[in-house]
Amino acid sequence: MAFRLRLERQLISIVWKRGLMKALGLRMIAPLQTRWFEGIALLLVRLALAAQFWRSARTKIEDDSWLTIDPITYDLFRDEYHMPLPEITGILATYAEHALSMMVMLGLATRLGAAGLFVMTAVIQLFVYPEAFWSPHVMWFGLALVLLARGGGMFALDRLTDGRLSPKAVSR
Repeated sequence: MAFRLRLERQLISIVWKRGLMKALGLRMIAPLQTRWFEGIALLLVRLALAAQFWRSARTKIEDDSWLTIDPITYDLFRDEYHMPLPEITGILATYAEHALSMMVMLGLATRLGAAGLFVMTAVIQLFVYPEAFWSPHVMWFGLALVLLARGGGMFALDRLTDGRLSPKAVSR
């Protein structure tokens, strides 16, 4: 008797939830729960995060050059950012912004690139512009965390190595 009552309650619950989902239009969410949609969303997250750091990196480079650091970059790191050893930190930050943003854009070692951009954002937040948390740093933190949690998605170069670097493939 108790089993039958419990079964009836479960069936009523299932039917009620499905009816409620249908009435609220929640069935329309199903197409958004596909690998394709997630892949497109993660591609946009990658591009949004990487674009911020790529544009910043390009401002530290001389015009009409690929990676020749503009001498004003050292002044920027000394006078504006108040970083120690501006000749070293300026070079490291500029090259890191280029390399990490390219990694994230292409989806190549996405989690590593996102972790690097997360650390760079933390340094900017803590030491350079501590008063600018809600805009735009919290967005950069959030985008980097999404990539750390989910990876680059199906449109990332990481997908080419998924099978080769998975724990199952390594243990064979």
